[in-house]
Amino acid sequence: MPLEPFKHSEPLTMGVELELQIVNPYDLDLTPGADDLLALLRRAPFPGSVTPEMTQSMIEIATGVHTRHEELLAQLRAVRDTLVAAADRLNVELAGGGTHPFQRWFEQRIFDKPRFQQLSGLYGYLAKQFTVFGQHVHIGCRSADEALFLLHALNRYVPHFIALSASSPFFQGVDTLFDSARLNAVFAFPLSGRAPFVLRWDDFEQGYFRKMEATGVVKSMKDFYWDIRPKPEYGTIELRVCDTPLTVGRAAALAAYLQALCRHLLEGGDPAPEEDDYLVYTYNRFQACRFGLDGTMVHPRTREALSIREDVLTTVRRLAPHTQALGSEAALVEIEQVAAKLGNHASHLRAVHARTGNIQGVVRAAADAWRHGVLC
Repeated sequence: MPLEPFKHSEPLTMGVELELQIVNPYDLDLTPGADDLLALLRRAPFPGSVTPEMTQSMIEIATGVHTRHEELLAQLRAVRDTLVAAADRLNVELAGGGTHPFQRWFEQRIFDKPRFQQLSGLYGYLAKQFTVFGQHVHIGCRSADEALFLLHALNRYVPHFIALSASSPFFQGVDTLFDSARLNAVFAFPLSGRAPFVLRWDDFEQGYFRKMEATGVVKSMKDFYWDIRPKPEYGTIELRVCDTPLTVGRAAALAAYLQALCRHLLEGGDPAPEEDDYLVYTYNRFQACRFGLDGTMVHPRTREALSIREDVLTTVRRLAPHTQALGSEAALVEIEQVAAKLGNHASHLRAVHARTGNIQGVVRAAADAWRHGVLC
C-alpha cells in the first residue's frame, strides 16, 4: 500500500500531543479510568482532542495547529482545566511524568481498540510495559523533502530534548539512576531508534518504505517508533523523544524551542546533515537519558565532547533572532533557566522523594503540578 501523499503544511506551525497518567487519589497508583473519562469528555466541547492510548490507565491529548507560543500555551491550559474538572467528577486525578513511579506493568489492561489489541498480540508483555508517557511535538513542513531534511538536521539536538524534558527517574518503585527511564521501554521495540538516512521523499517512499512493506514488517508510518518520524497525513515531522513534562508550561516551552531550532536549520544555521552524523547518535542519546543535563555529548562534526547543559545554553543564545521573529522569547527564557539553574523535572521528583522519603509523595507532587501548573 503506498504511503499517503505528503500534505502541504504552513512551515513552522506546531502542535503538541501529551500522554497522561490516570491516578487513583487514594493510593496514587494508576487506575483504569480511560473509558469513563473519555465518555464524560465526549458530552461537551473539548478545547483540543482526547483519545485512548495503549492501556486503560492513560489518555492522549492533542492541541490544534499553532504558529505562536502564547497561543499554544493558552490552549494547553484550557485543555488541562477541562481535564481536571472532568477527572474531579470521576474522582480520579491526572499527572504528567514519563513513568508512573510504582505501577506494576502486569496489572495494566490493554484498551479495547483493534490496533492496541493487535499490538498486544504482536509484542506480548512489551505492550503493557509501554504504559509510559511522552510528549510528541509536530512541526509543519512545506514539502516532504523539507521534512526529511529537518528530521536529519535535528539529530544532534535530540539529546537536548531528552535532557530538558526528562521526568521519569523512578520505575517499579526504585530510582533507576536514569533521568529518563521511559525511553528504555521505547528502545525495546524493534522499529525504534533513528530513521534511515534518506533526504529525498521519492527515495524514501519508493526505496526504503517499499522494501520494508514487502517484508511484511510494516504497513504504515505508524509502525515506526523512531525518535523523529515524518507524518505525511499531517505534513509534519514528529519529535517523539520527550517525556511528558509535569506542567503544560514546560510542554509549550519545549515545542517553541523545537520551532526556533527548525527555523534556524531551514535558514542554513548548521551544515547540511550527513550519514556520519549518526556515528555518535546512540551514545549521545544514552548520555541524555542516563544523566540528563549533566550528561556529555559528542559533537558529530568536530568530535568535541560537550556538556549537554552548556550546549543547550549556547544554542539558546544562537537562537535569539529566531525566537524574536517567532515571538517565543518567554519560552526560551524558561529553557535557559531549566538548563542554567532550575533543572529538569526528574531532578524535581528526586528532590520530592528525598524530602518526603515516600514514593507515593512523588505521584502526589506530579498530580499537584499538573493541576496547578507549577511545581509544588
